[in-house]
Amino acid sequence: MTGAIADRNLSGLARANVELLLGEEDLAQAATWPDDMKSDPADFWQKQASPWHYVTVREGDAYMSADAPPEGDAMTGLARFTATLRDLAASMDDKRLALRFIVHIIGDLHQPLHAGVGNDRGGNDVKLSWFGRPTNLHSVWDSAMIEQRSLSYSELADWLSRAITPREIIAWDDRDPKTWIRESIALRKTIYPTDTNLSWDYAYQHRLALDDRLKHAGIRIAAYLNWIFENPQDQNRGEARSAHKPARRK
Repeated sequence: MTGAIADRNLSGLARANVELLLGEEDLAQAATWPDDMKSDPADFWQKQASPWHYVTVREGDAYMSADAPPEGDAMTGLARFTATLRDLAASMDDKRLALRFIVHIIGDLHQPLHAGVGNDRGGNDVKLSWFGRPTNLHSVWDSAMIEQRSLSYSELADWLSRAITPREIIAWDDRDPKTWIRESIALRKTIYPTDTNLSWDYAYQHRLALDDRLKHAGIRIAAYLNWIFENPQDQNRGEARSAHKPARRK
């Protein structure tokens, strides 16, 4: 849904670049691809890419660079793939991988349990029941509350997109991932239930917050991609220009 909302808010230049990289694949498809690839047995997916889906903030309400573990996290992954997508010398395959991960990571950072405190694996260890079915808190926020509406992702994305006002698009145009994380942490503190048997009451209580995060994520994916494609940066050429810059006369 976040990818589908983003698709509607791309600039013309960004849309052309996305189509150049993905062909007929849209951002909704690209958004889920890094999760789809988690079953690939290759070391890249099982070891290197695994930490790029979340951040851990053990103390305070804001992400600090010191929070990133040696293996990396969603913030380091976002920085890596942003650099790749902005590098004019990067290959099409590398840019395609980067684009898919950027769309996915931005969506993940708007899910409150992807900004975890580090003691329950982002709510995966919080066991509960959802309408009588055993599950966990992370799964409830990842999918169960969305699927409970019995709408396709495109139907709900259309509904949410039509509810976004021009003023909100302007107000939400914040490309700083630390802002997204602060918002997710604030929401995360409010969603742990006291009763582990969840159903209509919990869904009603948190539906507006869930919709809000989906809408924010979609708008920010688009804003982030619009910025990237409007401001490409060939790092190799930049270094070459610096190396051949004539010395100033004294």
